[in-house]
Amino acid sequence: MKPFFTRRDFLKTTAAAGAGSALLPFVSRGKSIPISSPRYTKGLVVASANGLRAAQKAMKIIQSGSDALDGVIAGVNILEDDPNDMTIGLGGLPNADGVVELDASVMHGPTHRAGAVGALQNIKNPSIVARYVMERTDHVLLVGEGALKFAKMHGFKEENLLTEKARKMWVKWKESLSDQDDYLPPHSIEEKDVGGDWRGVMHTYGTINCLGIDLHGGISGVTTTSGMAYKVPGRVGDSPIIGAGLFVDNEVGAAGSTGRGEANLLNCSSAMVVEYMRQGKSPTEACVMACQRIVDHNKERRLQDNRGRPNFDVKFYALNKNGAYGSASIWSAGAKFVVHDGIKNELHDASSLYKSEE
Repeated sequence: MKPFFTRRDFLKTTAAAGAGSALLPFVSRGKSIPISSPRYTKGLVVASANGLRAAQKAMKIIQSGSDALDGVIAGVNILEDDPNDMTIGLGGLPNADGVVELDASVMHGPTHRAGAVGALQNIKNPSIVARYVMERTDHVLLVGEGALKFAKMHGFKEENLLTEKARKMWVKWKESLSDQDDYLPPHSIEEKDVGGDWRGVMHTYGTINCLGIDLHGGISGVTTTSGMAYKVPGRVGDSPIIGAGLFVDNEVGAAGSTGRGEANLLNCSSAMVVEYMRQGKSPTEACVMACQRIVDHNKERRLQDNRGRPNFDVKFYALNKNGAYGSASIWSAGAKFVVHDGIKNELHDASSLYKSEE
């Protein structure tokens, strides 16, 4: 693997960008078009690479004149309802006990309110429950049994979220990989082979992030996930944590993330992306800086490759109030994101810190 650019290059070009010079040499520019432009009177949706269907639905609702939050939630509901999508909602991969636990958050820019649920069982649309938390409680986050009771109180129906396909994958994991899990013995940050660093085909991260600007300039976002497959029961990742997996400021923009949630929890990543944009960075620059922040803080040897780089990935997605958008990931593999500009709905290449092996 070869880095897309060196740390020295990153520091030099980031400093230069602050003085108005060009972006990083291997970072593509996010397009910057004022929200008052005729093109963006059609709205804007940015999503993770699995969000083509979500962006299409979200844009249809936004162009009807509805709030961006209505659009992005309806968009991700398509995946939450799909039993063939094993990353979120119905059909999501379970925890180590074979139970599907879902996390989600929503944030509404115009009112600067948010709602979230964590470790929610038996309800396939945690994104909608998260909105109820925002609108029908004095709280921001409900978890576990309390989140389920709240959902049932508001008429959500319980159902078994573990599909037959997901159940068989969990059984195979139990039978063949149970000695490689997320439970760790006592260890120092210098120890490498202590477990918790196995990430094969069967052990996946599954998340969708969707951000939108409506016809009135209102910005909203949603992140929803079934979390890390075969996780320790009760584990809550970054997706339902405001500032980690999602953050929106209507005066600046919005950011969300997919990938290793623990890294975002330790770095308040999505809030940092928005703050970098507040300082004048483009969405792409801000996403790259968040990736670099994770690299700089990743001290545990078990989470590093033989060159000290993260052995995991995190991806960021961002837009600002002027209609600029961008995305970046630590590794180049799968570095894509969705943009619907009101005319076209398509995948774009994202920027990366390091180039994955071909």
